[in-house]
Amino acid sequence: MIKYLVMTIRKPTFQQSAVELHYAFLDKLKKESRLEQFGPFTDKSGGAYIIHAKDKEEAQSIAFSDPVYTTNSSEVKVYEWDVKL
Repeated sequence: MIKYLVMTIRKPTFQQSAVELHYAFLDKLKKESRLEQFGPFTDKSGGAYIIHAKDKEEAQSIAFSDPVYTTNSSEVKVYEWDVKL
């Protein structure tokens, strides 16, 4: 599995109701052992999370099923991330 960074940036069309659905989505990913880390930006402009997927196509499929994306609340971008410690 490869690590992917998913960035979510709120749009003017952001729906507060998407937040609860988004956290339920992340909880599901955690239970599937796909979610490594997540969190909001302190300026409330969006957030990011790290997921595990076999390839970018799968990572995008996962990220684009996030309720903040499907409700048109946030722009979502996926990056393959070669993390260094």
